[in-house]
Amino acid sequence: MAVAHLKHWNMSFGEGQPLAVIAGLNVLENLELSLDVGRHLKAVTADLGLPFVFKASFDKANRSSNASYRGPGLKDGLAMLAEIKRTLNVPIATDIHEIDQAEAVAAVADLVQIPAFLCRQTDLIVATAIATDRAGGLLHVKKAQFLAPWDCKNIIAKARAVAPDLQIILCERGSSFGYNNLIVDMLGIPEMQRLGVPVSIDATHSVQLPGADPRTNGSSTGGRREGVPIIAKAAVAAGADGVFLEFHPDPDRALCDGPSCLPLDMAAGLLSTLRAVHQAVRS
Repeated sequence: MAVAHLKHWNMSFGEGQPLAVIAGLNVLENLELSLDVGRHLKAVTADLGLPFVFKASFDKANRSSNASYRGPGLKDGLAMLAEIKRTLNVPIATDIHEIDQAEAVAAVADLVQIPAFLCRQTDLIVATAIATDRAGGLLHVKKAQFLAPWDCKNIIAKARAVAPDLQIILCERGSSFGYNNLIVDMLGIPEMQRLGVPVSIDATHSVQLPGADPRTNGSSTGGRREGVPIIAKAAVAAGADGVFLEFHPDPDRALCDGPSCLPLDMAAGLLSTLRAVHQAVRS
């Protein structure tokens, strides 16, 4: 296994490091909510001694329906993330979707995230790798739902062909398993770590039921919120170096993927348990 360093924040992820926490909101709704969630998660992780990166998307470009809320967009969303970064003094993670977003996103985000659906898009990987490396950030790549863990070597090769020293983290988020369902193979976590990079678990999106939200007759993605702690604990027990989790003060009123995110008041208890599991596995 390897260690990835976020130099600007004196933060490291991987072998011999504390369990990393990439957590926040699924999508930016407004600045006040984002700051409230960020403050809470920063306080919880500080009490537990866990490195924390605040996550929120400025655009959800892969929604099931064009009627679904996507977020404030690139300009306003990055401005909001920059304000969260300044106010809370925390590193930021957010998604990128298009090649021409690379420079702007890397200028704000410390972890630039490639969505699972886009992880084979060579031009996007190349542009993002160059911009992220130049800005001194980390590339966080979600393994596609259709990709074998060992095939992630090609993603790493594409990125490092243009940025040899780029710091990369791979992320497990489940694989397609029949219609409207995902399953997580925990053996994939050490397989990806053998590629020489740290691995995180996106427990939130691993419980999705794509295109199967009964509330909207399939016009949005459903989820099994109660499964998030199960997958998170199992993945950390399997050796995951970090956890990716989404929270909301009132998940049933979240503007995106509410069925898969956890109530904010569960953060302290869950992260305390995950830290204990991580320490037991690494002892």
